[in-house]
Formats: sequence, structure tokens, C-alpha cells
Amino acid sequence: MEVSVSALRAELKSWIEKARAGEEVVITDRGVPVARLSGVQTADLVAGLVRDGLLTPAETERPVHALPDDAAAVARPAARPASRPASRMSDLVRRIRR
Repeated sequence: MEVSVSALRAELKSWIEKARAGEEVVITDRGVPVARLSGVQTADLVAGLVRDGLLTPAETERPVHALPDDAAAVARPAARPASRPASRMSDLVRRIRR
């Protein structure tokens, strides 16, 4: 399905909904295709990152944290380190968002 830039601007929400539903929308500028709008399947993205070696699946289960028994401990949050090194996952997310 094709849509001109001007029509896309006027009806952006409806075109995004069509892409989310699985349709591929080709955006044209004066009849020339310039971009493609398609839905994102999160599971496919993660599987692709694992396949490309950019993401490594966990080797163990995540630990389940118990809630503290002390009500005062709930009221005051744990101190966060002043400077935390960037994790590989956050670097990857930043790179994907660019």
C-alpha cells in the first residue's frame, strides 16, 4: 500500500494503525518511494539480535526478590550508586533507538 507524504502527515495515526495491523506502507514523495512503514514484532527483534550475536540469552533464571518485612525499609528506597557503568543492554537499546 502506498501513501504520499502529505496524506501521511494528515492521517498519521490511521497509517500507523495499518502498519501495526501488519500492512506494509510505502511512503512516496511526488510518486517516488522514499520510506517504508511497517509494524514491529518485539519477539522477532529479540530473536534477530540473538541470531546476529548482539544479544546473549540468559544462562540462568532471574532470582525472585522477596519483599522486605520491615515497613520502614519499604518507605525508604535503597540508595542508588552515584555512578553506574553502562550495561551492554542499555548501550544496545540506545543504538537501536538512533
